[in-house]
Amino acid sequence: MSGGLKKLLIYGYTDKDFKKPLSGNPYSCMINPESIKWNRKIDYNEEQPPDSSSPSQTYKSTPSAELSFDIVIDCTGVVNSGRTDMAKEINALEKIVFKYNGEIHRPNFVKIRWGKNITFKSVLKSFDTTYTLFKPDGSPLRAKVSLSFGEYMSPKNVAQEDKDESPDVSHLVNVVEGQTLPNLCDKIWHEQSYYIHVAKYNKLHKFRHLKGDKKLVFPPIIQPN
Repeated sequence: MSGGLKKLLIYGYTDKDFKKPLSGNPYSCMINPESIKWNRKIDYNEEQPPDSSSPSQTYKSTPSAELSFDIVIDCTGVVNSGRTDMAKEINALEKIVFKYNGEIHRPNFVKIRWGKNITFKSVLKSFDTTYTLFKPDGSPLRAKVSLSFGEYMSPKNVAQEDKDESPDVSHLVNVVEGQTLPNLCDKIWHEQSYYIHVAKYNKLHKFRHLKGDKKLVFPPIIQPN
């Protein structure tokens, strides 16, 4: 029903464009998470620009976002009298997010959806299960499953978002009399400290007051991991 409680849904896909859903989709959580952690960060390199006494933070990369949450699987029959088989529940979830899919030679791609505001295309990073309640014979009745997913973007989408002025792209520059390498690096990459790499690549012995009518190659800058 449209006005009922929306359950967190976990879908599996066999393609990186999320157009080919896995049969048996989706896995509907029995109990919604109490909280969801959506982690995003930016990585920087610390480099010391010329004519500076202290390092500055140079943009390195924006790692993929991570989504993590805990779900409770309750097979006591209290939550859902039709879902009382713990092994079946775990297997259904594993099939979507964890198990190796021989048809695509990897685990599935995963989409997390909860209501209107949360849709997260991803791949599984971790799957931790803690059993917390048992039958007298030792069979588990309740489990807490901690899941962590890394945001997934296809290579095509990544390429579309990359900018031509990125330091991992080569540039051929026509030099104007009096220009300096630090200023040119700042103009192209917004980072003066790359001038050392450019000078070395072009076998220049000085980097200030360059001669005009000269072409310089500004090579890709490979950032350390």
